[in-house]
Formats: sequence, C-alpha cells, structure tokens
Amino acid sequence: MYIGCHLSVAKGYEKMALDALSIGANVFQFFSRNPRGSSSKAIDLKDVEKMKAILKENNFGPILAHAPYILNLASFNDNTYGMSKSILKVDYEMLNSISIPYFNFHPGNHMGKGIDYGIQRIADALNEIITGNENTMILLETMSGKGTEIGKSFEEIKSIIDRVKYNELIGVCIDTCHVYSAGYDIVNDLEGVIDEFDDKIGLNRLKAVHINDSMMEFNSHKDRHATIGEGTIGLNAIENIINHPALRKLPFYLETPNDLNGHRKEIELLKGLYDEH
Repeated sequence: MYIGCHLSVAKGYEKMALDALSIGANVFQFFSRNPRGSSSKAIDLKDVEKMKAILKENNFGPILAHAPYILNLASFNDNTYGMSKSILKVDYEMLNSISIPYFNFHPGNHMGKGIDYGIQRIADALNEIITGNENTMILLETMSGKGTEIGKSFEEIKSIIDRVKYNELIGVCIDTCHVYSAGYDIVNDLEGVIDEFDDKIGLNRLKAVHINDSMMEFNSHKDRHATIGEGTIGLNAIENIINHPALRKLPFYLETPNDLNGHRKEIELLKGLYDEH
C-alpha cells in the first residue's frame, strides 16, 4: 500500500523523506511553494539527491507536489490569470527538473463568468504551459463545488482534458472529501461512482487519491476535511475505497487536520484495514 500525508518542504527535501519514514509513510505530498502566497526559494540539488536516495532505498511510491491555493486559472482578471499562469509554469519547470512525478492543482473559480468560460481559460493556460516534452504529469483535482469552483463533476474535468493539446500529460487526483461533498456517493455506491468516472474520464487518467474524511454532509458542496473515521464518510467506506480493485494500487495522500503523530496513527489504521492480498 502506498500511503502518506502532506509534509512541509520548508525544512528541506531530505527532511521530508525522513519525516515520512518516521511515521511509516512510503509516499508524501508537499506544496511547490508557499500555499497561500507566491514566495518560493531556490532548490538545493544536493538536498534533493539526498531525498531521492532515501526514496529509492525504501521503495517509495510517486511523490506529489501541490500547487499553491492562490492560483486561479479560470479567472477573468488578467492580473490574477497572468500570475497564476506564471507560478504554475515556473513550478512545473522546477518539478520537471528534479523529476517529481505528479503536480496537482485546483482547477479554479469562474467567479460568475460561467463554467464554459472558466474551463476554456484553464485549458488555454495549460496549453501555454505544457510543451509536450515534460515528464511530470499535471493532475486536476476533483472539487466539492463550493461557490463557482470548477471541477465538481467528472464532466467538467473531462472537458478541461479534452481541450488540452498534450493531454497525455494530464491526469486526475480524486479527493474523497471533495467528491462526497460534490454529490458522488462513495459511501453507498462506490462501484457506481467508479464506473461513472471510468465512463466519463477513464480510469487510466486516475493517478492519485487524497484520502480524507468529511466534516460535512453528503452533497453539501462544502470543503471541510475530517480525520479518518471521524467524519460523515466513515471508516467502513474508507476501507472499501482503499481496497477497491480500481483504486488499491494508487498512491493515497492524507490531507486530514492532524500533526505528524496524528498522521502516523492514521497511516497505521489504514495499513491495518488494507488487504495485502
């Protein structure tokens, strides 16, 4: 089982790998820069190589970088749009240079301009950024649908993918809290949701899972993550998710409201529920 959590890159790449090992993780996620700002720092390549040595020695799964929350590639505001494209481009090039497999981002908010407008803006930005020569895959994250968020439905995600020229470099990250809040009943009809994803997008596009419980009720369109087993999704449903044949080999990344020790306990819990056979 590939299971881990979100770790801070602020103390370095090697430190992230060591922190992951200390809690029993064999994957992890980190922000490509300040999650709620635009600041970033230069990459220490020796530090990156130390991380890679640890990952290789301990058979880690794919590492995932997350774009900062301030990006909005669906925005009609030219300053916001330009800033978002610039940050995504710079970070994408950086992540490619150090061979990070996945780069995840929230598609954006159309801010009243309409879903089709927002989808086209996102696709246009990705067509400017992706040259077709990269190795890092960009992942579109499924969203809860609060406000004017794009990505609340599989159809919206697919529509973005279809408009990207080099869409062989586009994948999807399902967030369990988000899809449940968006109205996909992964508690009572997991099979149906997976079948719908396969029909609308294709399971070959699904590369990662943010494994989170939810503080909110089904179809609430609100994004509030809960600790595993302490929310409305519940432990039984999460056990079914991590063991489903279409999902069990994917990397799972926790984004729950926990500290490092809390994540260690969640990882132990999930490993105990995972059927190794």
